[in-house]
Amino acid sequence: MKGNERILEALNALLADELTAINQYMVHSEMCADWGYKKLHEATEKRAIVEMKHAEKLIGRILFLEGIPVVGNLNKINIGATVDIQHKNDHEAEETAIKAYNDGIRLAVEVGDNGTRYLLEEILEDEEEHIDWIEAQFDQIEQMGLQVYLGEQLEE
Repeated sequence: MKGNERILEALNALLADELTAINQYMVHSEMCADWGYKKLHEATEKRAIVEMKHAEKLIGRILFLEGIPVVGNLNKINIGATVDIQHKNDHEAEETAIKAYNDGIRLAVEVGDNGTRYLLEEILEDEEEHIDWIEAQFDQIEQMGLQVYLGEQLEE
């Protein structure tokens, strides 16, 4: 089924966002593993895997719409040198994703592409869960202090 060019362009932009997030989150996950923050490593790795599944779904939709998935485009990857900066950078990535998915949903409604709308709404829910988790980390850091928070992230 031949897809709308604006939809295909939006899907490829979302794909670039997801591929960027995968890279950023995997590096953050491995940094946390290296520092011994097992819980953060596992949580961030899990988030990266969810982003991989998003990328896979976007590629599938692009192909269904007879487009060409562009997998060579990445946005700026923001690696944090400390856990609190990693959370800040990941929060910014999720904010950007949420805005982009909402924009994509509006476009899909505008052009009458309910299949794409449904897919983007599904992914948007995951992105909102991601930002909620990161904001919970901010709350924990604020309430217990960074040092205690990091102590809670160590291997048991």
